[in-house]
Amino acid sequence: MKITKIVELEEKANKVRQGILEAVYNAKSGHPGGSLSCADILTVLYFNQMNIDEKNPKWEDRDRLVLSKGHCSPALYSCLANKGFFEIEKLKTFRNINSNLQGHPDLNKVPGVDMTSGSLGQGLSAANGMAIVGKMDKKDYRVYCILGDGEIEEGQVWEAAMTASKYKLDNLCVVVDNNNLQIDGTIEEVMSSYPIDEKFKSFGFQVINIDGHNIKEIIDAFDVAKEVKGKPTCIIAKTIKGKGISYMENQVGWHGKAPNEEQYNIAVEELGGAK
Repeated sequence: MKITKIVELEEKANKVRQGILEAVYNAKSGHPGGSLSCADILTVLYFNQMNIDEKNPKWEDRDRLVLSKGHCSPALYSCLANKGFFEIEKLKTFRNINSNLQGHPDLNKVPGVDMTSGSLGQGLSAANGMAIVGKMDKKDYRVYCILGDGEIEEGQVWEAAMTASKYKLDNLCVVVDNNNLQIDGTIEEVMSSYPIDEKFKSFGFQVINIDGHNIKEIIDAFDVAKEVKGKPTCIIAKTIKGKGISYMENQVGWHGKAPNEEQYNIAVEELGGAK
């Protein structure tokens, strides 16, 4: 059922963040920072925007999502679990050798995952393919692709951007999770991709800039994207790495490590969850 009330979506996003925390803490490894920064975006997609059926994950007419920044799988898994694709308790098996919830999502093993991802820079190419097939088959499903702002330093992203524009993929919506941090530091320090919006405009995209933690702005941006004709859309979402857990926010060190027990307990309290 589609959630339309802002407050309910905010509550759901908090549940998604709780699931991210549980997954990474129990695995004693993972990528919490970027998972938390895209939690609101994914929550709006899965609970307000996307036409999907958790009882029929391979439904041909469903909307598709490609999490190109696949290391942020805890956010995707938490959304899928909260949506009912599998049990929420299973998030605690994240990265366990016997679990299907590995560090990067696998479409052959996890219900609701539309594309196996992990090698950065490749997701938009896959999303293009899905969108092109949708056009060829005269389907009305939409394709969403989540890119990291560090990831767009990869050249393949821009080859794919040219392709999306060439084929006028107005059924494609790209979201750049612009938290300004990657594993080695800030985007500017490593390999600046700014101004991101002007770059995507020059590649033929309709561009929308938003606060990636403002639920209403996220909804409005996706609604506008649905009305764009003749070109793909790119939403630049300004976010905070580690959003929702105070000691993780804007701290590059939380790109890829798990909290210890004391840190976990603090995070549980801040997110309002039960230990």
